[in-house]
Formats: sequence, structure tokens, C-alpha cells
Amino acid sequence: MTASSEPAGAPPLLRPLLRVSALRKQFGQTEVLKGIDLTVARGDRIAILGASGSGKSTLLRCLNFMERPSSGRVELGGAVIGTERTLRDGSVRTEYTERELTQVRQRVGMVFQQFNLFPHMTALANVMEGLLTVKRLAREAADVQARAQLARVGLADKASEYPARLSGGQKQRVAIARALAMEPELLLFDEPTSALDPELVGEVLRVIRALADEGRTLLLVTHELGFAYHVANRVLFIAEGVIHEQGTPDEVLKHPRQARTQAFLARHNEFHF
Repeated sequence: MTASSEPAGAPPLLRPLLRVSALRKQFGQTEVLKGIDLTVARGDRIAILGASGSGKSTLLRCLNFMERPSSGRVELGGAVIGTERTLRDGSVRTEYTERELTQVRQRVGMVFQQFNLFPHMTALANVMEGLLTVKRLAREAADVQARAQLARVGLADKASEYPARLSGGQKQRVAIARALAMEPELLLFDEPTSALDPELVGEVLRVIRALADEGRTLLLVTHELGFAYHVANRVLFIAEGVIHEQGTPDEVLKHPRQARTQAFLARHNEFHF
């Protein structure tokens, strides 16, 4: 990471945890993110809404660097991720090393829509994997920490089960335990309930609500608008790769100003608050 862009002497806890500036992502000729500016303070709980294809998941994948941004700047804890180089034509290109991105992914955890568990590993082994291979913990220490995280999400009794024997909600809770085991500063959730049967949604949302109540910093892509209203302190509505509207849950979900946001919410009028 390059040097901090924060004023000298700024207390670390007062800096934004994450700052994104002019973030763009292009796949071939298709520009999915068209200039995202976003500041995330410690303890923020930000719900990200938008239609399919609007760029929500791509934004999260860029923040975790599963996808490398095409341009723009991402700062974590006041330090710019990557090394910025000015090219002959005056444009700026950011170069990243795998070592640096591995460190970023330890600090920015991600929970996926489709769980992404290793099918040949037990729930316990799935949670232990990052502790062993990335953090290089001794097996005994990793076992203790992984069991503690499974207990935290209500799955202490499922440690020896393989994913095929778990419900969708249980798989997602194992995935959350796996992310928590790395002790991230920021947790990203990419539509964590969209692959679940309706009766299993609540058990996952309760875990996320408990994390929010602990004061964790969360970015949550979701269509659960009622949940977003009650848990988030900020709501972003993304359309065609830009933040179209943002504000408090009351401002965006109850009193949206933009016609596009109003039309999106009219199609999702089943939520209540």
C-alpha cells in the first residue's frame, strides 16, 4: 500500500475505514462501474440496493479485489491499496501485488450468494482453512477458533457435517463463520439470502443482525428491504454503475427523491416497517 492520504497525525480510529474514489470496472467493452465514490466509517451498516446487472456485486468484488478495478482509488484505513504510477499520457495506473491483496482480503471478508464452501471438507474444516493456509495458525489453535465461530452462528453441533448434509441456511452460516474467523475489519455480504428457501432466510438475517448489533462494519447487497430499513444506517441505490441515490433508510426507502429509485421500490412493495 502507498502512503496514507489522510492528514498527518489524524487518529486512526477517526479515519474512514474505507474510501473509494472514481472507481471504475470494465469487462471488455462493457463498463459496469462508472465512477463510484464511497466513504465507509467504522461501524457503518450500509445496504446496497439496485436491479440485477446494476453493478452491486461487482462493486463488492472490487472492494475485496476478487476483481481488480479498471481505474480509481481504494483506501483502507487511510492507506491507498496498490501502487499508483503515472503513464506517459498522464493517466494513472494502479499496480497490485498478490501479497498485498492477500492482506487486504484478510481485513475485508466476503460472504457470497452461493456459499462457496469446499464440498469435500466438513463445516469445521471449511472454517479452519483460511486460518491454516493464510494466517498460518497451528492446527490446534485454528480448531479452537473455528469451533468458536461455528458456535457464534449457532452451528456448534454441525462441525463434523459436510456441506451436502446441511440446509442452505446452515451453509450460509458456515460461510459467515469462515469469514469471521479471519477477524476482518469490514464484512461484505453479496445477497446472502437470495439462494435460500424463504423459510431459511430468517436464520441468516438474525446472524447478520447480531453482527450489526456488535458494531461491526457491514456492506450488504440485498433485496430484503425491510431488513435493510431496520438494520442499515445508510442505504445506497445503484443504477447503471453509479450511485443514483443515497441517504438514511427513511430518506431512501420511505421518501426517495429520484424517479428511478421510486420505480425500483414500487416493484418491491412487499416490505414493511
